[in-house]
Amino acid sequence: MLEGMRRISQHWIGRAILTLLFGLLIFSFVIWGIGDMFRGFVSDKVAEVGGQSISAQQFQNSLQSTMYRIQTRTRRSLTSAQARELGIDRQVLANLIADAALDERANQLGLAISETSIVDAVRSDPSLQDATGHFSPERFDQALRDSGLSERGFFVAQARTYMRQQIESPLIDGFEAPKPLVDMLARVEAQTRAIDYLMLPLSAAGDIPAPAEDALKSYFEERKAEYRAPEYRALDILLVDPTTLANPADVSDDDAKADYDKLRDTRFTTPERRKLQQIVFPDQASADEAEAKIKAGANFDDIVKARNLTLGDVDLGETTMAAMFDKTTADAAFALPDGGVSEVIKGQFGPAIVRVAGVTPGVVKSFDEVEDTLKKEISADRVAGQVQTIHDKIEDARVSGKTLVEAAKSVGIEARSIPAVDAQGRDDQGAALNLPDQAELLAAAYASDVGVDDAPLQTANRGWLWFDVNKVDPARDRTFAEVKDKVEKQWRAEAVAKALATKADDMAKQIEGGATVQSLAASAGVEAKSAADLHRNGGGDLAASVLNAVFTVPAGGAGSAATPVGRVVFKVTADATPPTKFDDPAVKGLAAQLTEGLQVSIIAQYVSALERELGVKIHDNVLQSATGS
Repeated sequence: MLEGMRRISQHWIGRAILTLLFGLLIFSFVIWGIGDMFRGFVSDKVAEVGGQSISAQQFQNSLQSTMYRIQTRTRRSLTSAQARELGIDRQVLANLIADAALDERANQLGLAISETSIVDAVRSDPSLQDATGHFSPERFDQALRDSGLSERGFFVAQARTYMRQQIESPLIDGFEAPKPLVDMLARVEAQTRAIDYLMLPLSAAGDIPAPAEDALKSYFEERKAEYRAPEYRALDILLVDPTTLANPADVSDDDAKADYDKLRDTRFTTPERRKLQQIVFPDQASADEAEAKIKAGANFDDIVKARNLTLGDVDLGETTMAAMFDKTTADAAFALPDGGVSEVIKGQFGPAIVRVAGVTPGVVKSFDEVEDTLKKEISADRVAGQVQTIHDKIEDARVSGKTLVEAAKSVGIEARSIPAVDAQGRDDQGAALNLPDQAELLAAAYASDVGVDDAPLQTANRGWLWFDVNKVDPARDRTFAEVKDKVEKQWRAEAVAKALATKADDMAKQIEGGATVQSLAASAGVEAKSAADLHRNGGGDLAASVLNAVFTVPAGGAGSAATPVGRVVFKVTADATPPTKFDDPAVKGLAAQLTEGLQVSIIAQYVSALERELGVKIHDNVLQSATGS
């Protein structure tokens, strides 16, 4: 039709006819209106920030990318419903709104970045560099896969990121955590205490009379929600994978030994590890001079001090030979005895001297230790080809109307029946059921219903997992009679805890009045103990609840804290807080973490104010459609 219109438009008569036709068309729009053409149109904008908009597709892409990264990191599947429960969708939207606000401000400021600058920035991005500090094409390809973008799309996204950084960087440029704040937190972390203490066992609570029936019922009614039964589902499940079909008894010893010989060096050998220290010299002359001093009687530590270094500065940590980047240094370091010091090594980072500070010998597992594992794996590999055949037979049986149990029997396999399982994988008595591919199975089973013929789940172990939902028992309130034993047990536990707390508080008051922990321990028939060098985050064998209480009371004070096996009564006998050494690596690390946290907070406050200034509008109907809620 278009070609015909082009042809007739070459003549003035044809042009006149077209003019008349288009005139009539325009006139009809005037008469009838064009509003109806647009009344059915629905915006695909999830949110608007100033002049920027976030489309439903953009939101969905970002949400899927985020879910993919979480699944890759945790190695567990994540459904859209689970993502909503965890608030991932809201976090993704918040991040997109923040980015849009910064993009709008970048436009207002007229910021731009050249393609050459973008390429240079990408090539110098530490996350895209290898161990040598050079641009890594492999890491770049992985970044593309993770982002789900084309190469062009990736560079466009990076350009936006770098322009946002142009706004953010001046906000925090040169900002560091205030020194008094670092000092305060460092002192809190470095503070140590010592205590004398005793442990009151649960039996020290004495006899607890049984509660009256009415009192127990009242206790139950006050906590009825705690005893509520969750939804339970009865399932039949069938797992078919190489492991379930394997028969290790069919594998001969010779076959297993042959595999062992192939895999011994790579799989069953734990390589030797060495704790190494290395001094790198600025030139060969300095290195030769240090080597001469060592041969004349100086030790490695003397050279470290002479170069104004600390042992922390030269520590390479514990490593294997294969893990060392510099192979020349690795060969020399692993040829030395424990405690040995090398001659000058011409390493890739300059002339160096290495000391072996410790050796953890390698270990090789014997054939007897791994025989069972090898036979299972060999048998599983042999039957892997049968998995798809059995899958097809089971599917054919189900199509013919057989239940999962019947389909399993038709191929000589037994399905597993589960009378009751909740969404967390526990039975109706609260015991864990240890289900195959549990997270994926339960997510699918709780998204299904009775009588639904669900497709099997593909497992990570090259297999298939079928399930049938046979029954659904909705969540409900349990009756007192059903949980009476549990109620009484909880009531008694609380009564014991209260009695012990009263007794322990009385002892703490006696200690503050002049009594000693030793005398109180003797009267209670328990052992008095001491613990020193306690920190807020650990020390000794004391529970976290005890450490928290120890650092809550004033120096020299007394207190108590509950533990799973009783209650600890203590007195603080010593308190020390060393002065902060700002050049200490641990303090530097603390300052860096604090600085980073404060910088993030500053940027967040700026973005929040920017969003208020620009205005944020969220279209809930589009958002709900995009999230499937």
